[in-house]
Amino acid sequence: MQYPQIKTTLPGPRVQELIDVDRQFVSPSYTRIYPLVAESAQGLWIHDPDGNIFLDFTSGIAVCGTGHCHPEVVAAIKKQADRLLHMSGTDFYYTPQILLAQKLASLGPGPGAYKVYFGNSGAEAVEAAFKLARWHTRRELNLAFFGAFHGRTMGALSLTASKAIQKKHYNPLVPGITHIPYGYCYRCPYHLCYPDCEIACVHWLEETLFRTTVPPEEVAAIFVEPIQGEGGYIVPPPEFHRELYKTAQKYGILYVVDEVQSGMGRTGKMFAIEHFEARPEIIALAKGIASGLPLGAMVARADIMDWEAGSHASTFGGNPISCQAALTTIHLLEKELMANATVRGEQLMSGLRELQQSFECIGDVRGLGLMIGVELVKDRETKERAGDWRDQVIQQAFRKGLLLLGCGQNTLRICPALTVTSQEVDVFLSIFEESLRELFK
Repeated sequence: MQYPQIKTTLPGPRVQELIDVDRQFVSPSYTRIYPLVAESAQGLWIHDPDGNIFLDFTSGIAVCGTGHCHPEVVAAIKKQADRLLHMSGTDFYYTPQILLAQKLASLGPGPGAYKVYFGNSGAEAVEAAFKLARWHTRRELNLAFFGAFHGRTMGALSLTASKAIQKKHYNPLVPGITHIPYGYCYRCPYHLCYPDCEIACVHWLEETLFRTTVPPEEVAAIFVEPIQGEGGYIVPPPEFHRELYKTAQKYGILYVVDEVQSGMGRTGKMFAIEHFEARPEIIALAKGIASGLPLGAMVARADIMDWEAGSHASTFGGNPISCQAALTTIHLLEKELMANATVRGEQLMSGLRELQQSFECIGDVRGLGLMIGVELVKDRETKERAGDWRDQVIQQAFRKGLLLLGCGQNTLRICPALTVTSQEVDVFLSIFEESLRELFK
């Protein structure tokens, strides 16, 4: 069984040299929380310049769904690089972009035809959805959720409500956006209990918001993550999206689903919204779509994507190499990796819930497939957030060769590549348990 190998103090000498150079020349706005320099990687294993080997349970922030440098993806990239690097799909045609659009349209979550807009990132996919919703509906208002993260460009940032630092000094943002509470059952904003709550977090829209401050006939779209990502890997109750979708339909409001982090097989289905009874008109995709190459896509019903030529475009969006990587990625997802995400996700959830019985600091374990959140608390009764403990666990795991990240205020995000094996899950659980025991004896 492969295991992390830490041969030097962390950071090692070569890593420290590189980090010192980075500090001189790279933007300080990036949030590096531990000194990892990735030199090479394969599958879930990352090597640094000093010869240390780490088990990666971040998959590059849920991007490398097929694992690092999957041989089939690498081969597709090399083959395409020999044929065509760039021709700008906004002004010309080329095969990989056309074939990928056809494939993504075929994956649409509902009946009827779909069309695809290509960008370079999740933020661009959301930005495109934001603009299309305004264009199609001619309405100016939009709804989004507290805890949501939709990106950092100005439109996507206006929809975001994750951390105040992300908006600090950037106001005024795009007007006309109202944020509402998400279906966060572990910390219900209405202090109710599921299922007795009768999904009050959704019915509040009609009972209060639409009656008092937001005319529903002026709302273009509801922007929502099927599972909140940066907000804490929050899985809403089963009826949440169904009821919210019904409300949107009632008032002619577009249902825009941000699948940037939850999509592309991560939850065991191509899109996380497939776990719920809702058929969004627009889906934003990125992260895991191209196994590490920059690509974003906005998939919308064909009758909704009715904007005119020149209304929106991107020079690099839908780059030939990224599109070819995406086609190979989707093939691998459909062939075996979505099924593996389901099986390995069940193994992870089972192991984590066993640990929850032994460690009082684990307040909640939640997730679907390989999108799992572990929320740490200082007291299970009061649910006092343990953000500092969460950060200590991440650092302790890093020193043992396990890469983790946080999300929300006090949650650990577990999002390994969809290629993860049973043995790699066991290694993760072993190191995670060791880290908890050493910190919380």
